[in-house]
Formats: sequence, C-alpha cells, structure tokens
Amino acid sequence: MNDPTAQPQGDLAQPDNEQQPEMVPAEQVTAALEAASDFKDKMLRALAEMENLRKRTEREVADARQYAITSFAREVLQVADNMHRALDTVGDELRNSADAKVKALVEGVDLTERELQKVLEKHGVKIFSPLGEKFDPNFHQAMYEVPDSAAAPGTVAQVIQAGYLIGERVLRPAMVAVAKAAPKSANDNGN
Repeated sequence: MNDPTAQPQGDLAQPDNEQQPEMVPAEQVTAALEAASDFKDKMLRALAEMENLRKRTEREVADARQYAITSFAREVLQVADNMHRALDTVGDELRNSADAKVKALVEGVDLTERELQKVLEKHGVKIFSPLGEKFDPNFHQAMYEVPDSAAAPGTVAQVIQAGYLIGERVLRPAMVAVAKAAPKSANDNGN
C-alpha cells in the first residue's frame, strides 16, 4: 500500500525535533539583501519614471488643447486685420456726415469686429498694442526707426499692426516703429 501521507517506519523515521533547516551562510544572506536592495531601487526608479511620464503627458495634452487652434487663429487674424482696415478708412468725419444706411453698415462692421475679437479672446487669443513699451524682438517686429525726441530711444513710437498672443506664445508679433534719438542740429554743437 502506497499511502503518500504515511510516515516512514523503522530506522528511516526521524523525530520532528531533529528536522531543522540547513543554516544559510552569511555570504548568501548578504547577497540576497543586496539583490533585494537592487530590485527595490529599480522599482523606485521605474515608479519615478512613470510619474514623470504622467506629468509630462499631462503638460503636453494641456499644451495641445491650448495651442491646437494656432494655425486657424493665424488665418483668422487676416480677417480681423481687414475689418480693422475697413473701419480705419471710414474716418470720423465720414461717419458723422454719412446717411443712415452707411452709418448702419459701418456700425455693423464695427460690431462684427468686436465680436470677432471676443471670440478670439474666448479661445485664448489676445491682442496687444505695445505703444510706449521698450522694444522686445520676441514680441515686436521693427519695421523702421523714427527720430523722436519725446520718446526714449529703443521704445515703440508707433504701432503699425497690433500683435497677438495665444496663451503665453506669440501668434503674431506687433509691427512697430522704434524711436531713435533725434539728430542733433547745427546749433547743438556748442557754436
């Protein structure tokens, strides 16, 4: 009869108190602790890398949401510029002397331009006009220099075309004229 749970009999049977595990040498314990420490370090590094990847992905998704309309907004700016130019061609004198139909047309274009600006702002596109600010090539495109004794050299003296930001990025730099020192006249030479 082969009963696997049966205890061996006779000389082969050993009492329970004599069955003790074999002692492990100290070198093996030390090696096992070092391996466990290495695995723990690798696990912590993997967790940190996963956390960094999650944060980076969140930033990239937020940027993609904020800047996804960049190319569309850049093209819509052309429409806004054309509307602004159309309103600029109708001076105050013409607005005041025009008949009711022309006034209604001008008012409609003006309202449409304002609504377009509101929609752009709703989507994170903001207009900026840097008149009087120090020239910054990151935000301004210098078109020419203007001799101006009233303005400090290197400041924006005129804004030719307003600039636009989308979030914190420049969508289109402002086209500006930069003030430079006025030329000295012959009377200023001390003669």
